[in-house]
Amino acid sequence: MHSEQTNPANLFPPSSTPPIRETLADAAWFWEPRRILYNLVLASVTVAWFAHAWPNFRAEFTLQGIIPLSVLALIANLLYCSAYFIDVPMQLTPCSAIWKRRRWILWLAGMLLAFVMTNYWIADEVLSGN
Repeated sequence: MHSEQTNPANLFPPSSTPPIRETLADAAWFWEPRRILYNLVLASVTVAWFAHAWPNFRAEFTLQGIIPLSVLALIANLLYCSAYFIDVPMQLTPCSAIWKRRRWILWLAGMLLAFVMTNYWIADEVLSGN
């Protein structure tokens, strides 16, 4: 007697979306090199403010003043990671090809928001506090 065994994997058609590992790898490939530019822009803004308003910063340039700046840099990098919460689900939609060509817009919007927030924080919190 020949009993036919069915493979459960054959019951479902192959998925058109890539496995999550490939999706995460693609997201990291896109976002992580741009994190370097993101950090360089924010560091440049900070250095420019320091150079422009050095007398106001002299009092803040202590270990106690550097620790909050380091915490803010950490927060900026944690917020940068929020792009993954948009990118990964978008890669799993039928619009994936369009998204991959246009996700630089999300990077640019996030970069501009971080740039504005950095300038605001320095101008309002540091300079007006002195």
